[in-house]
Amino acid sequence: MTKPLITHLRHVAIAAPDLDRQLAFYRDQWGLTHTDSDTGVHFLAAEGSPEQYVLRLRKADAKRLDLVAFGAARAEDVDALAADLAGRGVQLVHEPRKLDTPGGGYGFRFFDGDGRVVEVSSDVTTRGFRSIDQRESIPVRLSHFVVNSDNPERTVAWYVEYLGFKLSDTLCLGARGDFMWFLRCNDWHHSFAVSRGPHVAVNHISFEMRGVDEYLRGTGRLLRDGIQKVWGPGRHKAGDNTFSYFMDKAGNCVEYTTELETVDWDHHHPSVYDVTTPDHIDQWGTANLMNEFVAKQMHNDPDRGVFVAPPL
Repeated sequence: MTKPLITHLRHVAIAAPDLDRQLAFYRDQWGLTHTDSDTGVHFLAAEGSPEQYVLRLRKADAKRLDLVAFGAARAEDVDALAADLAGRGVQLVHEPRKLDTPGGGYGFRFFDGDGRVVEVSSDVTTRGFRSIDQRESIPVRLSHFVVNSDNPERTVAWYVEYLGFKLSDTLCLGARGDFMWFLRCNDWHHSFAVSRGPHVAVNHISFEMRGVDEYLRGTGRLLRDGIQKVWGPGRHKAGDNTFSYFMDKAGNCVEYTTELETVDWDHHHPSVYDVTTPDHIDQWGTANLMNEFVAKQMHNDPDRGVFVAPPL
């Protein structure tokens, strides 16, 4: 099966009223590098990633997702995807054009089936990056982005049909049925996932660490700093990645992870993992229980940016 025109996850942009506390958290505690600021918008990079930035922060009256951005290999692919989506009735936020964000590039924006803003771009200038040192507990790259939907089957079908993502695995909750779907656009087990929730919202933003030692050191540092832990540390079955979830200063859930599985694009067969089997939710058995508290934090507040394009 041909891979999609989308090649990878670039960055996530979020907004909140208390921008100063958000910036301080992601820069001083989470371990991202503040690279640029213009008209009140802040761009943060991961030291091990060639992406100009992996997180964008903006001040807004209400907490919201501004957009999720993916990469494409060529400008021709951006044009082809934009034409295909527009021809099938997808609402574009703007046509393909030169971008004026750090690194420039060429891209367009559109609303997905739930009303999130998605950006696809090519030809973005890469940033100088470095190898993360042993025991250095800062993110290497943006790993994946998970959203909530009150109609997740429809959302998953939308990303598969319109953007070419492929299903890697599914989680179910016993007889209550499926509740999370992991989607890939390359050989990583998932760059995007959809979870069943009471409303459209951010579920969590995940950042890859150098290795298990660095992941645990980062987890411990945040615990010592008094950052609210949601769930972890543990190791998932689907994707085989480690997990430690915390709350940022606006009430979004963010994750440290490492060792996310890579799978063969053509030959990986999706499995359904029942999380009522303890090993399927946490192979190590070290995390606190997945309970109503954890679910509430990951359900988040309703996204105020649905079908509303951000100003920048």
